[in-house]
Amino acid sequence: MATDIILGNAGWLAPGRLRWLKALSWMLVLAVLCILAFNVAADATLRLSAMTSGSVFTSRAEAPTGARLLAVLVGSVGMLAIYALAVRVVERRQIPELGLRRMLPDLAGGTAIGGLLIAAIIGILWAAGWVTVVSTPITEVAESLKQSVQSGVIEEVLMRIIIFRLLWRAVGVLPALIVTALLFSGLHLSNPDATVFSALCLLAGEGIGTGLYLLTGRVWMSIGMHAGWNFAQGWLFGGAVSGLDVFAGGPLLTRPVEGVAATLSGGGFGPESSWAALIISLLASLVLLGLSWKRGRFIPVADR
Repeated sequence: MATDIILGNAGWLAPGRLRWLKALSWMLVLAVLCILAFNVAADATLRLSAMTSGSVFTSRAEAPTGARLLAVLVGSVGMLAIYALAVRVVERRQIPELGLRRMLPDLAGGTAIGGLLIAAIIGILWAAGWVTVVSTPITEVAESLKQSVQSGVIEEVLMRIIIFRLLWRAVGVLPALIVTALLFSGLHLSNPDATVFSALCLLAGEGIGTGLYLLTGRVWMSIGMHAGWNFAQGWLFGGAVSGLDVFAGGPLLTRPVEGVAATLSGGGFGPESSWAALIISLLASLVLLGLSWKRGRFIPVADR
């Protein structure tokens, strides 16, 4: 069941002069608060874990994998809690975008969507002979879970219910959709093996997370989709994820065939940077955004 998107219409975002500027300033403040909350909660968890095990905390990278997974889970809860508290105090409203009643079904549905989409992409690349997919022994899973949860929660909370929502309040839904997509794809240009084409592929898929948020009015399905996409691509199929090989340890290993153009195989950036990914991501985005449009989710409503 869909929940109306609430952009914020009270407190700091009450109608009045310069509301657009208030929305943009609040967007920046809220993003910083949420990132700080995640890092503080995650680091505190790692320090406590080290203390209870009798070791000394030095850095996240040197902490045991299980402790890092726990830290990400606690950091995610901390980030979501600070978001809810800050919005309730500053915007003076309920937070249906974090409604807990549909959290588990939304997360499960989103995870399935993300996993099926990347599976279809890799299936096409394998059938065309552009990548090889071979079986490998399973060595670990905790690191992949940690990376998937971290990317799903942080990126979707920031992109969907902070940046997209408050840009929508400030400048309208279509500019918000375009700016958010450009920002997300642009931020990945600093990743290893990133190209303009890989950024274009990510740009094409940004409508998936936004469409799920628009259709449900909640962020959970977008988080599940993002985490499911990364986990399936990196751990299950063993491909690079946005140029990073940090999801290793799963049952399969996917690699580009030598001599095949990177735009066909995905190259070092991974399967999501291929023509198959571009087409499937774009189609999925258009379907979800089209459904959102038909159901009136794009229409500006005064009391949102």
